[in-house]
Amino acid sequence: MDGSLNMLGYGLATVGPGLAVGLIFAAYINGVARQPEAQGRLQPIAILGFALAEALAIIGIALAFVL
Repeated sequence: MDGSLNMLGYGLATVGPGLAVGLIFAAYINGVARQPEAQGRLQPIAILGFALAEALAIIGIALAFVL
């Protein structure tokens, strides 16, 4: 029973990083659409934000298996 509850908790915990990734790339697309010349400056920031948001999901799955 504990394992299935851990996976249920992980499934709920992935909502946050999923929303974060969506908001990050929505803001990136919006920024590039408004100022195409800023793409080179915005792209590394968007990729860094994506990596940090996905790190939360990876930590969450590690904790789901450990606990």
